[in-house]
Amino acid sequence: MLNKKEIRRSLDVMAKMYPDATIELNFSNPLELVIAVLLSAQTTDINVNRVTPGLFKEFKTPEDYLSVPVEVIEDHIKSIGLFRTKAKNIQKLAQTLIDDFDGEVPRTREGLESLAGVGRKTANVVLSVGFGIPAIAVDTHVERVAKRLAFCRWKDNVRQVEETLMKKIPKEEWSVTHHRLIFFGRYHCKARNPECPSCELLDICREGKKIMKKRQVK
Repeated sequence: MLNKKEIRRSLDVMAKMYPDATIELNFSNPLELVIAVLLSAQTTDINVNRVTPGLFKEFKTPEDYLSVPVEVIEDHIKSIGLFRTKAKNIQKLAQTLIDDFDGEVPRTREGLESLAGVGRKTANVVLSVGFGIPAIAVDTHVERVAKRLAFCRWKDNVRQVEETLMKKIPKEEWSVTHHRLIFFGRYHCKARNPECPSCELLDICREGKKIMKKRQVK
């Protein structure tokens, strides 16, 4: 496990590499954000950004999403994975917003997690990005980087990774660090062929050293 000094160094390196890291999903309000994040499950932000312009142009309120058969929503998002399930969840989400939240996206984790298709990760993204409430959303990139760099243990589950990061990272840095961890994992510490040779953190990354040794053997 990294010590406090090493964690600080890691955060500073990522800040230098990705000073402007932010969410790559396109949206203009909390409703669009929660739907975009819902759609991003098991697909890429690029794919989501291809379908949301048409979707958001036609549907602007929860009532709009309920005014058409689910097949109409499916048609807008059919190029991404699990589109049928996601279309159903969008309509269920819209109904819950109307019934329980006066048509507004809730500003609490409990409220967000009561929406169809919204788990803890999505809720944390919406809290952080949509409402400026400090949170760390653990996706596959964040989990991979946190474990490779030994912020946490390999055996930790997603919730444990989140709790460990919250303890080790200053609260005022949670939201920006979440984005930097994603960028670091998406573009540098990739799942396949990570950029270990050029990584400024290689000397404190046991996993990186293991990867380098394997490459040398080959």
